[in-house]
Amino acid sequence: MSEKVRLALEAIIKKFESGEIPQAIAYATFPIPNIPAAKWSLLNRTLMFIAGTQDARGFRQWHEVGRYVKKGSKAITILAPRFIKKQNDNDEEEEEKILAGFLAVPVFRLEDTEGQPLDYQRLELPALPLIEVAKSWGISVKAIPGNYQYYGYFSQDRKEISLATKEESVFFHELAHAGHQRVLGQLKRGQDWRQEIVAELSAAVLCQIVGKTSKFLGNSYQYIDRYASQAGLTPSHGCLKVLSDVESVLNLILKGGTEDFLEPTSPVE
Repeated sequence: MSEKVRLALEAIIKKFESGEIPQAIAYATFPIPNIPAAKWSLLNRTLMFIAGTQDARGFRQWHEVGRYVKKGSKAITILAPRFIKKQNDNDEEEEEKILAGFLAVPVFRLEDTEGQPLDYQRLELPALPLIEVAKSWGISVKAIPGNYQYYGYFSQDRKEISLATKEESVFFHELAHAGHQRVLGQLKRGQDWRQEIVAELSAAVLCQIVGKTSKFLGNSYQYIDRYASQAGLTPSHGCLKVLSDVESVLNLILKGGTEDFLEPTSPVE
């Protein structure tokens, strides 16, 4: 095993140890359509996501679309199978291919290139309400290409919210995840039912507060129902279970991002 191959595999193992691999695999499972990585193995797409990108290509592949690798950029490594031919013992005229190992193939991230914009880069985010809260937490908000399986995500490790839609409710959902992390200290890896209900319920409330409507809000009930059922709860019981966390998240966001939480309001006498 070459050193580069070993390091690439160790990167995967470290993600397993840290608990990050489910999220990486979840997003790597649905690649962006019509890019070279869409034809890669899940292992290589996971390596690409771990490297912090959703599009990586070889030097010449970037040239073909009018983009060029920036000077000083370092390649990331994906793995290509290496086959050897072996004579078939039963038939001397036939040969069979045997996997003999892997080859390290260098590719470069989209973020390490410059040049012509790609077709999927044309999404421009509007002036999102409450985006200053994310910025005050040191979280970047960027547009990403959609792959028709998810519309956005929050990465607590990279401190970024990535959006494949202009819909405010999706941004609010991911912002709520970021707020929930600050409340808890650390989010669980993967799509935990409690965390997803907190994010969706908070997003629906934020849409009401800022006077925004969204085509996604009609799906909020189904979304909450799906995750509540994982815990054996009805949607209403699921919401009640997380109401305290929702209150903390909303207080944090609506106070401009400071951890000086508002005290729960007392009922009117």
